[in-house]
Amino acid sequence: MAVNSDELQNLPPQGHVRITYLGPSAPHWEITGVIGEGRVVDQFRQRAQARLQLLPPHDPQFRRNRERVNRDAERERLVLEWDLGYTEEEEG
Repeated sequence: MAVNSDELQNLPPQGHVRITYLGPSAPHWEITGVIGEGRVVDQFRQRAQARLQLLPPHDPQFRRNRERVNRDAERERLVLEWDLGYTEEEEG
């Protein structure tokens, strides 16, 4: 039985993940599962780490990869929290 996108949006989150910027020297990121199934969080952590591993937040490639990580979290139904060490300005 296939689940359509409307039904998928109504499903509860599978977990909560926090991504923290550690500073200018590598490794730049710590990806921590707050709650959720360990297997799902670990697989997400591996994919996110591969995208962010060598990118500090001021790198131009960071913005694109951050959006990819956000979309991946949406697909996996994970609540994603970013801690970049500063407050972000709202764009618009």
